Amino acid sequence: MKKHLLAASLLLSTITSFGSGYLINLEGLRQVAMGGTGVAWPWDASTIYYNPGGLACLKGVQAYASMGVIMPSTAFGNTMGSAKSVSQTFTPFNVYIGGPIQEGSKFALGLGIYTPAGTGLDWGQSWQGRYVVENIELKAVFFQPTISYRVNDMLSVGAGFIYATGSMDIAQALPVTGTNDTDAQANLHGVANGVGFNTGIHLKVNDNLQIGLTYRSQVNMSVTAGTAVFDIPGSLSSSFPNTHFDSQLPIPQVASLGVAYRMGNLTLQCDLNYIGWNSFDSLRINFAETTSSLQNEHAPRHYRNTLTPRIGANYKLCKVVSIMAGGAYDPTPVTNGYVSPDLPDADRVVLTCGVSVKPIPRFTILAAFEGTTSMKRAASYDYANFSGTYQTEAATTCLGFYYNF
Repeated sequence: MKKHLLAASLLLSTITSFGSGYLINLEGLRQVAMGGTGVAWPWDASTIYYNPGGLACLKGVQAYASMGVIMPSTAFGNTMGSAKSVSQTFTPFNVYIGGPIQEGSKFALGLGIYTPAGTGLDWGQSWQGRYVVENIELKAVFFQPTISYRVNDMLSVGAGFIYATGSMDIAQALPVTGTNDTDAQANLHGVANGVGFNTGIHLKVNDNLQIGLTYRSQVNMSVTAGTAVFDIPGSLSSSFPNTHFDSQLPIPQVASLGVAYRMGNLTLQCDLNYIGWNSFDSLRINFAETTSSLQNEHAPRHYRNTLTPRIGANYKLCKVVSIMAGGAYDPTPVTNGYVSPDLPDADRVVLTCGVSVKPIPRFTILAAFEGTTSMKRAASYDYANFSGTYQTEAATTCLGFYYNF
């Protein structure tokens, strides 16, 4: 039974990580530099993600590209000792192109290709939680064709269809001796796909005050024929056969309200993101082949909805250079008793800054930095009878550009 629970916890924790603490908010660099705010003011083509209704407000067609470098680090400790995650670097990217279909048109079209998840966590093969997880890496890319319509000088609306694809890889030790007198290993790989939509309303009250309201639907990521491979002694191969599995993960819906106000060269923004994490009530894993040690699983998760406040500022130093700064308080959706070492989530504080430079007409360069730290959290993962204290930090540097045609 113990082997059965450990193998199952590997699969369940992997799927969960895809949609929780590993979601990132780096879809637009000016917005990143302003604490992740961007619902109310359509700064550039990344409004395809932040508020599709703002796309029709752009002055022309724009091409946008950016990339981030994320370097996360997580520390752990309990009565058995301490551990620190292995240094890793991840590079999420974003590409947008769109704007009014012609000069003066009320209709706008666009396409966004962005990475809402693209990180991981590696604890190594010798730490005390290796029977729950050793390492995990997650990647996701969303494709969003978008249409926007400017109803009048004040009101614009927009919507985009989302096709999502992603992959995940995870390794876990098993409490039996494998080759070379080391722990046996379980490895999981899966490809997930899903669909959803992104809608938005943009209201330009006047030249200085703008308001945005958006809704991103839940995206159910379906894993079909994922592979579970067990590196174990031949005597146990019948108990842990290499097999396939199916599952489904809901990436939660998000409703956002944003307000932006400009005072001369200074623009202030505030966003509220309400995230429907309670869709993570439970997870199911269905294996193509089961044994007395490897059974289909149904595990409760009991996540809670969260409300994330964000603030940001943009100051235009001159016609060429602007500087940005901001911050956010991001409460964890993971409740006590469900804090797994693959998802050591806790309330997080985010501080950001950045700069934009327009060296030549029509061309703008953006740079942003985001520093994230979580509160220390003493918590347990009751499903695997594992507990300890966690703290996570991450430094993210981003560079991008856009060109107005």
